[in-house]
Amino acid sequence: VQLVESGGGSVQSGGSLRLSCALSGYSVSSVCMGWFRQTTGNQRTGIAAIDSDGKTWYARSVKGRSTISRDNAKNTLYLDLDSLKPEDTATYYCTSECDWDERFLSLPSNFGYWGRGTPVNVSS
Repeated sequence: VQLVESGGGSVQSGGSLRLSCALSGYSVSSVCMGWFRQTTGNQRTGIAAIDSDGKTWYARSVKGRSTISRDNAKNTLYLDLDSLKPEDTATYYCTSECDWDERFLSLPSNFGYWGRGTPVNVSS
């Protein structure tokens, strides 16, 4: 199993970004997948997840300005982030294989496989 993130970079406050995660090893629609982010000195925290049946979950910090989606043909997971704020600056990680329980979707221990991350820097 391999997850490879891309799409990170520098963007101004108020802007938008699309993060991608190319998955190999199994189908992106066959498992629960998610996005986490981490800033220096802080724990990795889940911000969005999508289950195999398509249901989604978002952390309060990004709800209403982010969308998690997948392209089965490309076997790729996406995270669209809008109205970006400086506090969204972080390294963003793609992850797969979870037990779907909304109480635990923000916890790294609930997920099995991880990408190496892509950095996002939002300037004011």
